[in-house]
Amino acid sequence: MQALLRAATLLVVAAVSWGAPSAAGGEALKSPQNVEVSIIDDNITLTWERTDEYDRNVTFSAYYQIPLEINWTELPGCQHVTTFGCSFSSEALEDIYKEIQLRVRAEKGSDTSPWHEVDSFVPYNEAQIGPPELRLEAEDKAIVINISPPGTEDDNMWATERLMFKYNIVIWNSSGMEQSVEAVHPKYKIYKLSPETTYCLKVRAMLLSAGKVGFYSPVYCINTTVENKLPPPENVQLEVLNENYVLKWDYPNDPYEKVTFRAQWLSAYVKMLPGNHAEKWKNIQDCENVTTTYCVIPQAVFFKGIHFIRVQASQGNATSFWSEEKKFDTVMQTVILPPVINMKPIDDCSMRVSIGSPEDSENKFVDQDYPLIYEIIFWENSTNAEMVYVEKTDFTIDKLKALTVYCVKARALVEDEKWNLSSVFSDSQCQETKPEASTENMLVAGVFVVLLIVPALTLVVKIFWKYITFVYCPPSKPPSTVNEDLSEQPLKNLLLFTSEEQTERCFIIENVNSVTIVEDVRQVDENHKQYSSQTSEDSGNYSNEDENNENKADDPERENERCEQKQF
Repeated sequence: MQALLRAATLLVVAAVSWGAPSAAGGEALKSPQNVEVSIIDDNITLTWERTDEYDRNVTFSAYYQIPLEINWTELPGCQHVTTFGCSFSSEALEDIYKEIQLRVRAEKGSDTSPWHEVDSFVPYNEAQIGPPELRLEAEDKAIVINISPPGTEDDNMWATERLMFKYNIVIWNSSGMEQSVEAVHPKYKIYKLSPETTYCLKVRAMLLSAGKVGFYSPVYCINTTVENKLPPPENVQLEVLNENYVLKWDYPNDPYEKVTFRAQWLSAYVKMLPGNHAEKWKNIQDCENVTTTYCVIPQAVFFKGIHFIRVQASQGNATSFWSEEKKFDTVMQTVILPPVINMKPIDDCSMRVSIGSPEDSENKFVDQDYPLIYEIIFWENSTNAEMVYVEKTDFTIDKLKALTVYCVKARALVEDEKWNLSSVFSDSQCQETKPEASTENMLVAGVFVVLLIVPALTLVVKIFWKYITFVYCPPSKPPSTVNEDLSEQPLKNLLLFTSEEQTERCFIIENVNSVTIVEDVRQVDENHKQYSSQTSEDSGNYSNEDENNENKADDPERENERCEQKQF
């Protein structure tokens, strides 16, 4: 038992000796106290409390470790330092987005103090944005601010966000009037200032996506220049006209006669880069040396994206400062045409609505980068109650009324909340729903019955018409030579019981030898009688002369009216 107690006492003493080694003279070194970590941009600084307990021979060293790993790694710039703090770059760390742990100890000769460990942290989360550097340029009524983004180009901390900084600018003059503006590019111009006036300003950078706001820069001051004799153009506007842009601006006519203008443009991407990019502005060929306060620019001049445009006035050798830069987006400048609508009833209670862009319009080019959706207003034509839909393509509207007219109109919208871009509403299209199924079947049956009855009615009317025609417009009587071969009344109408009036054959003889004609007639008559007696199956003999004699005896004048005149 005593042996076990002696062994435990030795282990405790050894542990105390290892955890707190003593310095020369028998006094143990104390570990650093109140250790703090500060990260600004790419620079990480460790500081700890200064005490008189550390003499000149005491140094300090710091290490870092990724949690759950075994090895500790030396921090460069923080080994055997004699000061009460040290700094190192974030490049010394494996990953600024990973959690790390730091520890520091004091050293004197071969003696060391216990470690002071710092709570673990993620370097990027603890990093702060440092103050930017500024360079100012003065005009008569404006100040150009050139901002160097925090850190350096090789900065490891802001490498992926360097172009995402926004800047808060605070400017004031000697009268104490303060103005705060926000810039999204490292080169920014503040307009509408007073000539020959001192202005001071300070700037800080922000990363709003990460919720970080940096430190303000030192205060910079500058004086604006004397007012220029030739003012710059104002109110620069860019409008769309068919396949062109129309650039317009305002400028006073008097006393500035014979003033010419020129325009330049620059991609917004170039403005995001730090540094001087004055030489990167491009002249617009169709807007050089124009004497009007507008110019027409083909849309092909600008590639798709966001750009800036500016205008300058010239008179002889004198030039004005550039106008205020006008920002424009080629997509936002595109005129979206209203969609084409096609409505088609499906049945008695539903309607199919098809929506699309008109052919050869700019809509299809917008739709490639920013998909279009359509706002549809649908209503019953007899009421004012409207239903609003937001759809991409075709859709069906149900629960409608049979044989009811419904109308629809629509407009195209860019499917992106940051673009407030849309077309006007299209013309209204109206269609009637189909009848109910039972009514439709009855209509089909009715049409079928009509198709059956009409031919029968047509046949009856045709027969009746023949009857009327035969009664009131009888056909002509055939010659007597044909009539002799028929029955006693060959042309009697079986539907009539009255006798038809007979028409006799007669000749009117004019200016010929009566003896010769009479002989010829007799000869013809004899031949006719002979022919009749041979061909007819009837045993009776018939004579036209007897009939003629009777008719002539009754009415000689009527005889002449019924005769057919023949001249020989």
